[in-house]
Amino acid sequence: MGRVTERRRTIRIREGAVTTRPDTLVAEEPLEIRLNGKPLAITMRTPGDDFALAAGFLVSEGVIGEGAEVRSIVYCAGATADGVNTYNVVDVRLAPGVAVPDITLERNVYTTSSCGLCGKASLDAVRTTTRHPLTDTPPVRVTPALLAALPGRLREAQRVFDRTGGLHAAALFSPEGALLDIREDVGRHNAVDKLVGRALTEGGLPLSRTVLLVSGRASFELVQKAVMAGIPMLAAVSAPSSLAVDLAVESGLTLVGFLRGTSMNVYTGEHRVALEGPADPD
Repeated sequence: MGRVTERRRTIRIREGAVTTRPDTLVAEEPLEIRLNGKPLAITMRTPGDDFALAAGFLVSEGVIGEGAEVRSIVYCAGATADGVNTYNVVDVRLAPGVAVPDITLERNVYTTSSCGLCGKASLDAVRTTTRHPLTDTPPVRVTPALLAALPGRLREAQRVFDRTGGLHAAALFSPEGALLDIREDVGRHNAVDKLVGRALTEGGLPLSRTVLLVSGRASFELVQKAVMAGIPMLAAVSAPSSLAVDLAVESGLTLVGFLRGTSMNVYTGEHRVALEGPADPD
């Protein structure tokens, strides 16, 4: 299996001084996801947790919603010229009786490390109906102080980022702020898929009692993935897109952006944020 990091020679220039030394880089390799033997998607990812990544991707695509719908996930032959398996092809076999979607050019997706849903035929194609609609029974409510503490806890748990400085991270927290799981990847959407896939294989869906935190911006595809997994709150250290906010409103998701220090913007679902008083009008 591919390594999470690799070493490369680099020339360092610091205040005019030039030295040569190896640098640790995050690995990035393609992963082809097949469904019942047929190609479905290719994503650029950091090797590791590939089975969870494939399972999480299928949850976000609306193909599966629980672990019992998966019969097996295996690596396929993806050999190099000298016959070494690259471990870059994964085949997900659905359990008997689970409907297999029509894999057409509309559904076949090429995903890069920055975009999880590129290549969709239309916006309607990604507004997939979730099997885990967001509910508030029991309600999830967190304080701004708790939210403000989460990025620091995320950063402390980023082991590979410490060595490379080149990874996104996604983490699940309990409403009390306990770190439940964290995944790192070159792609934000891959990190979320790995979280969701692990939860699916462990019987943890829906993730209705969790807060999802991502290290970058809150894009449409990340809101979509949170909704499909039944996650009621998504927080990001950077900005959301307008489409992400629209989908959060439609689905009832709490969306928090620009979570930095004690500052944050609550764009939707403010009923899950325990504010001390009403917001001042503009």
